[in-house]
Amino acid sequence: MTESDIEHVLVLPREHVPGGCGFRGIRPAGAADLAALLVAVREHGRYLPRSAAEDDPGMKQLIPYVVVRDGERLFLMERTRAGGDPRLHLKASIGVGGHLNPVDHGDDPLMDGLRREWAEELDSALLPEFRLTGLLNDDDNAVGAVHLGVVFTVETDGAPVAVRERDKLTGRFARPDEVRAAWDRLETWSQLTFEWLMDSGDQGG
Repeated sequence: MTESDIEHVLVLPREHVPGGCGFRGIRPAGAADLAALLVAVREHGRYLPRSAAEDDPGMKQLIPYVVVRDGERLFLMERTRAGGDPRLHLKASIGVGGHLNPVDHGDDPLMDGLRREWAEELDSALLPEFRLTGLLNDDDNAVGAVHLGVVFTVETDGAPVAVRERDKLTGRFARPDEVRAAWDRLETWSQLTFEWLMDSGDQGG
């Protein structure tokens, strides 16, 4: 593998995360919090090989994470058995997101990466209006300990949305009770996000 084949991801030292990481689940955030995070990224963020970042809990890999909504319904994605990693087969998620890479580097890598992930993952003519919900943290497991989610919601107002990788994923709008029915297959971040949305009364509509 050459250097150009190695994925580099944006990380922020844990001690420079605005407000710290001493919470589990979603901590509500607004425009001022997003601005503070952007300043921290500009001053302290850097790109590391993903393999190194995955083994360094002193670093938080920033992940934009978007919940797509149509009123009370949430866009539920479920993996098929076609993917290469059997551990992911039939796993479900209500969040679209991914790592930030050097291609996103600019004045606002977070929003640039967010828009890139939207275009790569979803097939929709909708021009999304991303609404910041909060920061998502879970230090209770090894994967969560090295990631920090920046959670947004998008309201579709009935516009159609589909997944692009239809050989590996299915996607549909699901009522809250249908999301709960898939609970045992939901990724931890999706469980934490769903619980917060329901508990906060942010149920769309």
